[in-house]
Amino acid sequence: MTVKITEDIFGEYLDPFTQIKDKVRRFTFSNDSTKTTVQVITLGATITSIKVPDTCNVIGDIVLGFDTVQGYEGSDNPYFGCAVGRVCNRIANGSFILNGQRIQVSRNLANKHTLHGGFLGFNKANWSANVEDDRVIMTHINKDGQEGFPGQVTATVVFKLTKDNSFHVNFEATTDKLTVVNLTNHSYFNLAGHDAGSAAIYEHLVKIKADKYTITDEDSIPTGELGNVENTPFDLRTLDVLGPRMQKTPTGGFDDNFCVNLDWNKTTIIAKVCHPKSGRFMEIATNQPGVQLYTSNGMPDPSKNEAPIVGKGGTKYWKHGALCLETQKYPDAVNHENFPSIILNPGENYTHEVIYKFGTSRSDEGTCSKRK
Repeated sequence: MTVKITEDIFGEYLDPFTQIKDKVRRFTFSNDSTKTTVQVITLGATITSIKVPDTCNVIGDIVLGFDTVQGYEGSDNPYFGCAVGRVCNRIANGSFILNGQRIQVSRNLANKHTLHGGFLGFNKANWSANVEDDRVIMTHINKDGQEGFPGQVTATVVFKLTKDNSFHVNFEATTDKLTVVNLTNHSYFNLAGHDAGSAAIYEHLVKIKADKYTITDEDSIPTGELGNVENTPFDLRTLDVLGPRMQKTPTGGFDDNFCVNLDWNKTTIIAKVCHPKSGRFMEIATNQPGVQLYTSNGMPDPSKNEAPIVGKGGTKYWKHGALCLETQKYPDAVNHENFPSIILNPGENYTHEVIYKFGTSRSDEGTCSKRK
């Protein structure tokens, strides 16, 4: 068997939803033929480690995270690697109309807007888990009224590593009452290594298959308008160096939703990231119509004497030390009729597939040249 799954205990955690202190289980996927390993924990259905080789077969951990439960439950954890819901990204003023009724949900962003599901999002739950053949299935039941959202939602995340070095993350959700659902995985990637910092991120090459992006206001709330990427810093339709593109944005970095071009609304490769010096690349495929490119602008800024986030192995994580590509429906979609709907009815099944495929430079990809 090329890919195997092992389990151990990561720590203990008091689940704020159930008020039960229980063990946090960790699952390790191992691809023996490529020396790739991926680790996920039940706390937040979180990806804690992805170790892949570079062109010289040096193994590196390419996602940011923590060594302990205490790190993940700390107030400085910027959603490292977790499953985000019930609604990822932002809801303007924490308010929307559903079936003619005004719904007010918790406002955890500057006491004004809702971000990533509120104060107690899906990332705070210790998900139940079981192994079925080559998959790990995690489940969280989110009760009616949690953070103000109507309906009891049952969410599952299915993790699977395949022989071709693709890591599949499949979300599903059902509800017993009309509600809204928009889930994502919030992994922070640095293909040079989780400890390589901003200098390596600026060297990354990024490509996103999108002709448009959602225009936002000063609070990063969509206005409802879609902008054309052409002749803007948001034109990432061809592989280009990230650092110079970041400098051309109004804020010096990306935190923007790209409206991706899916092939017949099916799972499509919508993004590629390369790090030329290590030769590592990552392709992302999804069936979702949007992807948020976030370049860790909100992480601690050393130029402002802010304290770093202390992560795995004592690594100090700083601003622009990683990038996220969060597949999703558009932010604040429930308040814009022209955006893909996030409304979920009883009897319907929310499905969201994302595949992260890892590898090293191929001879036909000159821009991802092997390390010299």
